[in-house]
Amino acid sequence: MKIKNVVLDMGNVLLDFNPEVSLNAFCSSEEEKNVIRKELFGGPEWQMADRGDITDAQRYDLVKLRIPEKYHKALKECALRWDICMKPVEGAGDFCNFVKEKGLGIYVLSNASNLFYEYFPTFLPLDYFDGVFVSADYHMLKPDAEIYLTFLEKYGLNAHDCLFIDDREANVIAARNVGMNAVRFEENYDEIKKLL
Repeated sequence: MKIKNVVLDMGNVLLDFNPEVSLNAFCSSEEEKNVIRKELFGGPEWQMADRGDITDAQRYDLVKLRIPEKYHKALKECALRWDICMKPVEGAGDFCNFVKEKGLGIYVLSNASNLFYEYFPTFLPLDYFDGVFVSADYHMLKPDAEIYLTFLEKYGLNAHDCLFIDDREANVIAARNVGMNAVRFEENYDEIKKLL
């Protein structure tokens, strides 16, 4: 395959999305962690924000209705500052530079809420990439085919020229179904480099 463009997921590919970091930082008991983990990170509002239906702040207002008031302070911290975990995945910056040095296009295609634009530029500036496509801006989510097709159309890309990299198997399969080359990221940047 002749790859012309590399399309990267963000969470757990470029930046380390780990809710345990904020739970450990803001919660004072295991019970509090368990409740917030289930209702905030596992509740429907997480996808609602990624789809752009609500903001991170609105997510807190909805989730708090389901949990005891004694946990509201920790919940608010976790809801508004969960991104303290978003540190670069080892090798991510080097890989991005490798892609650019090879003269390939480099894009981000991510399920993410509006907060993306606050934490992501601390990793790399948005204009480093040839395109950044955030689900909340388009009210659609991976692995729906629509998001891949809209992404390709927006940037005028041929699916067969792209290598899509994501840590979730369902998202990889969906990318292949629309004609993209796709691999699952398993902390294996060195192996992926061999495909380029």
